[in-house]
Amino acid sequence: MAVTNFIPSIWEARLLAKFHERSITDLITTAPTKVEGNKIIFNHVSDVSINPYTGTVNFEDLTTSKVELPLDHKNYWAFKVDDVDAVQAAGDLIDPHVEEAGYGLQEATDKFVLTEALKTNNKVTKGGSDKAYDLIVKANTALNKKKVPKADRFAVINAEVLEELNLDARFTANYTILENGIIEGGDINGTKLIFSEELNGGKFAIVVLHKSAIGYAKQLEETEAMRLQNSFADGIRGLQVDGVKTLREEAIVKYVQG
Repeated sequence: MAVTNFIPSIWEARLLAKFHERSITDLITTAPTKVEGNKIIFNHVSDVSINPYTGTVNFEDLTTSKVELPLDHKNYWAFKVDDVDAVQAAGDLIDPHVEEAGYGLQEATDKFVLTEALKTNNKVTKGGSDKAYDLIVKANTALNKKKVPKADRFAVINAEVLEELNLDARFTANYTILENGIIEGGDINGTKLIFSEELNGGKFAIVVLHKSAIGYAKQLEETEAMRLQNSFADGIRGLQVDGVKTLREEAIVKYVQG
């Protein structure tokens, strides 16, 4: 029997990729030195007393308090590619979709981490005339009072906040947003700004934190391909198992509008 309804067409192998942000998670979190099993334990250093010397020395017992980070958060992606699609796209169909899934997973991770940061009870109070610039300065003041180091301190903002900063004469007009989200040349009050649209669903919000405030770890990051049963298709899938935990709440301050 002749095939009469097949309409040939030319497939362009170059796919149009979606726009994505690069992940900021590694920049703003503390990773464990080693990952084994399904739980990470971070230990806090105990206080060491400073005492006046009067001729005798008393030795203190050191104690540590622990924070457990369970690796129980799982995300996956999966898609199938029919044989005819792979052939007609000259074999260039799979890799761009794997890359697309990877970018999507990075953005989901950033949202996961920033949602944890927003759980803090440490808030900035907004005065009547305060703008985004003022709120970042106030957040820094709050961290300074708690002796949080300036190094490795970041202010995470989204497009709503950046727009308000751009309209503020105190904020520089000469900055560059790097691929990793850092706003180069746009430091405020000595704090490096990081841009992410995964913060608070894109609604006006600011999080100022030290890198040690939040712990993050990945246990598994895996991609595999398989032949699907009962189908002329290949299946491609990926899995990530990770976890996030606030380690030092005193090192986070937030402002959320409304």
